[in-house]
Amino acid sequence: MTLSGRDAYRDELTRLAEADRRILCLEADLGGKNHPFQLKHPERFFNLGIAEAAMVDMAAGLASAGFKPFVSTFAPFAALRAAESLKLTLGYLAAGVTVVAPYSGVSGAWFGTTHHCLEDLAVLRAFPGVVIAAPHGEAETRAVIAAAVASGRPHYVRTGRNAAYESLPWGDPVAWEAAGGELCLVSVGEEGTRLCLEARHRRPGLAHAHLPYVDHEHLAAAAVELERLHARFVVVEEHRAQGGVAEALALLMPTARVAGVNAGTGWPSEGGDHAEVMAALGLDLRAVLAAVDG
Repeated sequence: MTLSGRDAYRDELTRLAEADRRILCLEADLGGKNHPFQLKHPERFFNLGIAEAAMVDMAAGLASAGFKPFVSTFAPFAALRAAESLKLTLGYLAAGVTVVAPYSGVSGAWFGTTHHCLEDLAVLRAFPGVVIAAPHGEAETRAVIAAAVASGRPHYVRTGRNAAYESLPWGDPVAWEAAGGELCLVSVGEEGTRLCLEARHRRPGLAHAHLPYVDHEHLAAAAVELERLHARFVVVEEHRAQGGVAEALALLMPTARVAGVNAGTGWPSEGGDHAEVMAALGLDLRAVLAAVDG
């Protein structure tokens, strides 16, 4: 059975911790009773409760002592509530802490509007030196977590809620599904990639590139590869236009035409079904196809 991104993270970290006793898992009351890391490595699992900033600060201290702490909480509480702690820990100190943030975008729609997070990439991309990943599918999530363990660099990893997807063939900085032609779809994250795959099903000739990493360093490398093959791009991301990947790529590729399909500037007024909330923000298949034809 294919695992969701957040479950793939937990399973992969539990597996990697078998061989590396420096790996620690910190959670902000998300783990439940059957968290695989807690069951397998109880002495290295810490539930800090709803104290997100304190959890990140604690991880900074653990990293300075030689451990490899992974911390996890809802994306809005990781990227926004604990933003100052992230700035100091991941940015200023460049501590080897990995923050895994599920329920990104509006994937936590059932919990209401307080749990929406459409600004996290803008916040984290403003902190130099942080590796930012938005993996799609189980295999890609596992690869990102394994790379974070091996590198020791500060990471922010964005996932959804329960949706489970098969990953595209791994590629860094670009995972190509298909290339060729003037126009290329560029997808970010789980739902952006889902929409691009649906668009290619409707228009089989479209090129599609998926970006596993979206920090400046990786985007600069991806831009060189993208611009070598295409001149026009439609970037699909479950994020606001401001501070998003389309905006970043437009600056990195000034001679290319870059359009974005995203959550726009509106504020979701209701929770509910994930796809319905995305559509209410103008982020659906119809919007992607309209941008392709535009």
